[in-house]
Amino acid sequence: MTGHSTRRAATTLVALLLSSCAATGTAVPTSPPSLEVTPLADVRFDALNPARGDASPLAGTLFGDRAGSAATGFLFRPVDGFSSPPHIHNVSYRAIVIRGGVYNGPPDAERVWMPPGSYWTQPLGAVHITAAREAPILAYVEIDEGPYLVRPPDQAFASEERPVNLLPADLPWEQRAGFRVASLWGDAAGRGGQLLELPANGGAIAQSSEDFRVVVIAGLPTLPGGDAGLEPGSYLHARGAALELRCGAEACTVYVRHDGAVDVRTGG
Repeated sequence: MTGHSTRRAATTLVALLLSSCAATGTAVPTSPPSLEVTPLADVRFDALNPARGDASPLAGTLFGDRAGSAATGFLFRPVDGFSSPPHIHNVSYRAIVIRGGVYNGPPDAERVWMPPGSYWTQPLGAVHITAAREAPILAYVEIDEGPYLVRPPDQAFASEERPVNLLPADLPWEQRAGFRVASLWGDAAGRGGQLLELPANGGAIAQSSEDFRVVVIAGLPTLPGGDAGLEPGSYLHARGAALELRCGAEACTVYVRHDGAVDVRTGG
């Protein structure tokens, strides 16, 4: 799908979603709503650390700019067997494994491989390595402010943050009517991030007066009028628009980053 066709499809989807809101009685925001849809196939990848040349893993920006100052989300795509040298970052980041297995931690520690659906954070200033196996490998990474820089371990510095490494079974899941939610960080009524798990043949509608961003983590969720499911790594950005997702024969999981409270309810 080209960028032009993606935008056209998004416009059509917004109209369908707003019709769904009217049919279900959900309040439609007064500000002009919009929905941007970026399938994984449309994400452009480049070197995450150009200084390493061909040894650098690839990164595909979903929103923001890794070299800028704003919040940024990108896809991390290393090769099978990748292992970074020890290093630090100038900013903290959080991440979710989408495909393959990832180790992120001290260089001399036993490697505990995180499977798809795992969540981890990396505090700024702390020396660590990142390794990956079991291709294809893909993870979602986000920062709250940039730029995102890689620095040698001799520039390490202390911070009050501590790393988080949660396997799927260790996530703080809460059962809701027709789906599960795991709050990962922030404030559920303000800025924060959650995982939303929908069962097979299930669906949900999410709406907020503020922006919210969605990354597909597992499964193939579809949008109203969509011909095919959105594969893991696909990205959606809703501004005041309701977003309806439905799963097919398998369950699906999405990550939702929100700037305000998001109302999620079972879809029709």
